[in-house]
Amino acid sequence: MPELPEMETYRQQLTRLIQNSPITGAEVTRPKSLNVDPDRFIQKLTGNRIVRIERRAKHLLFLLGSGEVLLLHLMLGGWMFYGAEEAKPDRTSQVVIHFGAQHLYFIGLRLGYLHMHTIPEVEKVLSKLGPEPLEPSFTFTRFQSLLKGKNGNLKVTLVDQSFLSGIGNCYSDEICFIAGILPLRKLSSLTTEEQNRLFQAIRTVLLEAIQYGGYIDEPLFVGDRLTGKFDAKCRVYDREGEPCLRCGHPLLKTEISSRKCFYCANCQS
Repeated sequence: MPELPEMETYRQQLTRLIQNSPITGAEVTRPKSLNVDPDRFIQKLTGNRIVRIERRAKHLLFLLGSGEVLLLHLMLGGWMFYGAEEAKPDRTSQVVIHFGAQHLYFIGLRLGYLHMHTIPEVEKVLSKLGPEPLEPSFTFTRFQSLLKGKNGNLKVTLVDQSFLSGIGNCYSDEICFIAGILPLRKLSSLTTEEQNRLFQAIRTVLLEAIQYGGYIDEPLFVGDRLTGKFDAKCRVYDREGEPCLRCGHPLLKTEISSRKCFYCANCQS
């Protein structure tokens, strides 16, 4: 599932590609991906423009010139492609937005959605999300206040979107590895020094992942040399049995609350 770095990569690249370009039409082949009637959706978009693209947690917000907001959550298996029709991957798209001869394809939206809202409606939908971990206001002191009184295990807490926004399976494992802490640890057992290592690791991993375009390797457009380049840089995620880059011991895989989890039992404690 795309996480914060993947959606931030999409935001940065799509801002350059489609912001302020006239929308010439749209297609909907799966009405369940929307929250409004497809005809209304197409009518609202045609002749409109996307004047700004924002990210919140794992969501993208396409702010329209008419005042509405398209709220995108790709969920499991969702991705996007931008380009001419002849360049489109041989995959079924559930929604397409046309920008003249170029098109933005929303692919794999079986669980995901592209909803149209007013700004107050969007704020209500996103109101239960936790803090953005890369915001300047997210300090170590604030992080400590979030940890206070919590006794769950580290992996489950990091992927809880009401605790922090945007972290999922991949980056929770990478963060725990960089911090040198086992993902199965109880939050209440973390020392102040370990809390600080964890806080620093969150920023380090997410910023590095954004720099290298996240781990989902489907290109956004023909010639895209950024999207997915972090996959090769993952230290533990999906690396079961491979030698740990820090100590050489084989990496392990387990399940925590039905989520796969990768770690090194030797150098994470």
